[in-house]
Amino acid sequence: MAIRLPESGRETHYTVRQTAWILGVHPAQVSRAVRLGALRVRWHEGSPRIPATELVRLLGEHGYSAAGGDA
Repeated sequence: MAIRLPESGRETHYTVRQTAWILGVHPAQVSRAVRLGALRVRWHEGSPRIPATELVRLLGEHGYSAAGGDA
């Protein structure tokens, strides 16, 4: 599954499953982060969608660079 973060000004949103894949965790961990408020979401048709900006923020907190390697 290849997913690229957006480079345009338009915000992209990911499902819980896509977010889990990007972060390398189980979808249940993403769902828990949403429930606890640790991960900001937007609701679309009754399903949570995680903004790409949230993933960038989260990855930045853990020391990953935009180039894909460790900072």
